Amino acid sequence: MNTKNNPYYSSETFLFYNGEFKKASETTTDLFGQTLHYGYGAFEGIRSYKTDEGTKIFKAVAHYERLKKSCELINIPFEYSLEDLIEKSYQLLEKNNLDDAYLRPIVFCDPNMSLTKPTGVNLMICAWKWGTYLGDNLLHLSVSSYCRPHPKSIKIEAKVCGHYINSILATNEAKNNGFDEALLLDCEGYVAEGPGANLFFEKNGTLFTPQLGNILPGITRATIIELCNNLGIKIQEGQFTLDQLLQADAAFYCGTAAEVIGITSIDKKEFPLDWEESLGKKLQIAYKNIVTANQFSLQN
Repeated sequence: MNTKNNPYYSSETFLFYNGEFKKASETTTDLFGQTLHYGYGAFEGIRSYKTDEGTKIFKAVAHYERLKKSCELINIPFEYSLEDLIEKSYQLLEKNNLDDAYLRPIVFCDPNMSLTKPTGVNLMICAWKWGTYLGDNLLHLSVSSYCRPHPKSIKIEAKVCGHYINSILATNEAKNNGFDEALLLDCEGYVAEGPGANLFFEKNGTLFTPQLGNILPGITRATIIELCNNLGIKIQEGQFTLDQLLQADAAFYCGTAAEVIGITSIDKKEFPLDWEESLGKKLQIAYKNIVTANQFSLQN
């Protein structure tokens, strides 16, 4: 591996690979793997935080349970102990002297050029220091010309490597047109989600978010819903039109990488409510308090 100009690892970086800790720069993989050729693999995005009680991985159990479920949904064997993977994740952070970090577990397949079940699987966990994925400024979105895949064409609830081609296309289109990020509709034209984040919007003191079925069931999304219940914020899940979203008072994205980030406009139509006065801002502060302080009440 070439470490030159690589923001994710150096010659001293360790990763966990098939049961062993190895130097990232000295690790290899097979060029005939099904995951490389067909995107047939599953992964997770997890964050750790420096807290008053030391380094904590937020919702590690939920993330590794979703990784297992993703593999099962697309018929990739998953024979790993979740408890062991969590333990190895903490050891990996320690080996790399990381506290505020992003962890990427991935299950990928052995060489197999046919479109059949895997002949064997591998598991890697890597970690690196990564700031807020979408930055700290409010986002200007554009509605993508791409839609989310039909739920009968893929397992929409699985976090699968190949699904993210759709996300890459949508993000690049938005950025090429001068926007910060994309907003995708589902195949029926209802509001869905961002390329790597779930959507919430506010209207008259109530939060709304697209229902499950055409979106990835985000772990941060679930945390925001828990926070709303704890804080007494009214929230509704359902199918919402683009016009309903454009008439909202405020909106935000959330995800493990993005955390909670406000949206200022969609296709240059600005939301009228000041972000600092929005429910999204209140939830942004509450979420940050949970993951960085002694408030892991939503941890599992």
